[in-house]
This record gives sequence, structure tokens and C-alpha cells, in this order.
Amino acid sequence: MIDEFHKYTQKLLRDRTAMPDSIRFYRLDDVVTTNRRDEWLAVFTEVFTGLNITALLFAKFTLPFADLLVERADPSADKLMPKDSETKVFLHDIPFIREPEWVGKPKEQLAGTIIRRLKERKTVIIEGLGAVATGGVSVEQAFIAFSTLFHTTFVKYLLDLLTGGFRLQQEPRLFDEFRSLWFRPQQVSDLIFAKGPLEKNTESRGPGAEREIIYDEICRVGRYTVEKGYVDSFFGNISYFNGKTIYISQTTSSLDELEGHIDPVPLDSSSTAGLSASSELPTHRGIYGASQYHAVLHGHPRFSIIMSMFCEEENCTIEDCNRLCNRKRSVCGVPIVAGETGAGGLASSVPVAIKNSGVCIVYGHGIFSAGEKDFHDAFMKMAEVENCCRKEYFKLLEKTVQRSK
Repeated sequence: MIDEFHKYTQKLLRDRTAMPDSIRFYRLDDVVTTNRRDEWLAVFTEVFTGLNITALLFAKFTLPFADLLVERADPSADKLMPKDSETKVFLHDIPFIREPEWVGKPKEQLAGTIIRRLKERKTVIIEGLGAVATGGVSVEQAFIAFSTLFHTTFVKYLLDLLTGGFRLQQEPRLFDEFRSLWFRPQQVSDLIFAKGPLEKNTESRGPGAEREIIYDEICRVGRYTVEKGYVDSFFGNISYFNGKTIYISQTTSSLDELEGHIDPVPLDSSSTAGLSASSELPTHRGIYGASQYHAVLHGHPRFSIIMSMFCEEENCTIEDCNRLCNRKRSVCGVPIVAGETGAGGLASSVPVAIKNSGVCIVYGHGIFSAGEKDFHDAFMKMAEVENCCRKEYFKLLEKTVQRSK
């Protein structure tokens, strides 16, 4: 168990999502085990008694966005309602506990409040303290929930700034600190990719060499995608098509740990391997069937998601933009499409949008990018689009701030 705590602590530090000294994991077996024995152990031991869970993560985010969202929320509200895809699918909404509900009160009372907020949700924000994320059966699930919460509060806060500007006195200072201390553009020019077509790179290798080369490259590029911050570990998907078989990451697999989690799915569906494949398999199949691409990468870069959701359309009657938006929209010259994620709903919109340029953005969800021979072009397209969306975001934010003065 200690090894598992260490593993996910290191991932939190790598992703820069949690303050190092704040990370506390708890696991319920016969007794509650933890990576840190302090005054919070009794609080979360009590929380376990009121919830049907086996794991907890309590930590403070490296960014103040969650607390700022709580402070900006309507005084009568007790939850946030982000509209990005990860929240809709995984979290639904985000309950929070305001500072007056816990400051100066016994920690035992806070335990009861946490239980009530988490009865039907996976996470809760505690203003001024951090966030609690739960796992029904594993520490891994608690880590996923925490990472998702960081992602969605990042997206929602920056999108809210773009539409409404700064509203709190401390926001300009905190935002400047974010830009100067936390935020950093990713360097991708030094990454190494195998040249395609990958199935041709089998000289001097024995039987099974083609599959081994393809698997190795998928694993490597999956790690790149996580390490560069273009996706949280347990979201996104990746595949390679050799003309007969789609080699694709399995559903719920971690892109930085794909060894043993790649399915070979024949294009003619002559195998049941697709049963455990990514839920976006129909989209990948649609891309390969309608184009000359052989590598597809899907990630959730945050600025691309924010810009896909920023819409100045007036008098629009569409409420479920993620699924139903039929407007012809783009950012940085890249088409933005809608469609239901994870259920084959993108298989009709993404292949058409991606066919000419090899890249598109799904509203509130992320980027699909493709390469004709290998993953180099697919990865670089994703990086270029995210970089462009980041620049566009800050340019538009400057205009929003100036208008609000």
C-alpha cells in the first residue's frame, strides 16, 4: 500500500496539481492506512464510516482556481456546474464547503459536512483547505478524481475570466503569479519518434517484430502526451492502423502506462478484442476509413478546450452545446465539432472535420490529431494547436480586462 501511495504522490508532483506538503492518501482495509499520520487521520477515519468507499485523497491544489470559483459563486450556491465533457461524464457537478462552514469549528463537525457533500459525488472542494477525492475500490480512483477536479476547475475558471473578467480584488495578482510561476509552454522539439510506416521498420527482427514496434511506439507517445500535459493520465486515447488492424489503447487505461493495455482490433471486426478497446474506437475507425492517416492521438489540452467553449454567438437556443451545436466554428483555423463522447457519437463528426488538415477540436472535450505515417505529425499538430489556443486565450483576455475597466 505504501508503494501505491508513493506512486500516485509522484504522479501528482509530476503533473504539478498538488502542493507537496499537503498530499494525504488514506486507504480503508481492516484499519485506515495513510502516508501521513497527523490530525487529519481521525477526520477521514470518520469520513470512511459514512461513505461506501475504500480510498481518499486530501490535498491542496497548486493553483487557487478552485477557491476563486467558490468565492465567485452565488452566495446561495453549494456546488459548481462546469460544462466541459470530463465534468459531465465523470463528476456531474462539484460540491464545495465554504470557509465559514469549517473555520473555528471542531474537525469532527467538518467530517460530517464532508460526508454529506460526498454522498453522491466523487469530489468536494473545501475552501481554504484543499480538495477531497474518493475511490470506491482503489487509490487509483481517488487520484483520477483529484486530477479531473484540477482539470475542470482550471478550465472553468479561465473560461469564466474570458467571459466576465476579474471580479475579486486579489484575482489580477493571483493570475499574474499563475502566468509567471506555474504556467510554462511545453518544449516538444527534442522528442524522439519512430519513423513510419511503423510496420515497415522490421528489418533484422524476428517474428512478431511489427506488433512489438507498434506497441512500443504507442506506449512512448502515450507517455509524451501525459508528460507534456496534453492529457491527464486516465483520459485520452491513441491508436495506430497498419492497413488491417487498429492497435488502440484500452478503455480506462492510463496513457503513461499502456504496456499490456493495447488492443489489436481487426478492421473487419473479426475479433472480440474491441470489447475492451477505448470507447472512442468508432471514431478512430471512422478516421482510418475516410482518410490516408495511420496514427491518431486524442488528448485534452486545456487551452484548446477553453477556446472551444468560448462562443460569442448571441440569441443561441442550443443548451447542450457539447452534443448538439451545429454552428460552423473554428479557432486558430482548426474546426470545432460537437458530438456525444464515449458512445460513438463523435464517429460522424470527427472523421469529416479531421480529413483535410489532420486535426480538429471537440467542443469542451479536446483534440483529435492524425499523422499519415507515424505519430510525429499527430503529436506536433496537437502541440501547435494548443500553443496557438493559449496565445489566443491571453490575447482575448486582455481585451476582456480592458473592457471591464
